[in-house]
Amino acid sequence: MKKLEELTSMNMIEDYLSNHELSFLYVSREDCGVCHAVLPKLRELLDKFPLIHLGHINAYDVEEVAAKFSIFTVPVLLLFIDGKEVLREARFVHFDELEKRLEKIHKMYNQQ
Repeated sequence: MKKLEELTSMNMIEDYLSNHELSFLYVSREDCGVCHAVLPKLRELLDKFPLIHLGHINAYDVEEVAAKFSIFTVPVLLLFIDGKEVLREARFVHFDELEKRLEKIHKMYNQQ
């Protein structure tokens, strides 16, 4: 299962995004049932994409994350390339579609 890095401050999040070319942020809350169901599926999916790093943010611990990334619900999945958001999924994730989109992005970076 994909390694998950816990990000507990805005500084950690900003460092994470600047240190990884392809970075995925998973924003959740511990009292969110959907969040608990989506995370294992996401980690399993991201195993197929070794270039993508996965960071986790508990929205209760880092409240500023909601304003910074315009988050209105959880879970939120955000993919960044070179610090720019390129993909966003929220609440109910369609994993088949997400996988196709990630395959295109990963293929592009694998060719470099």
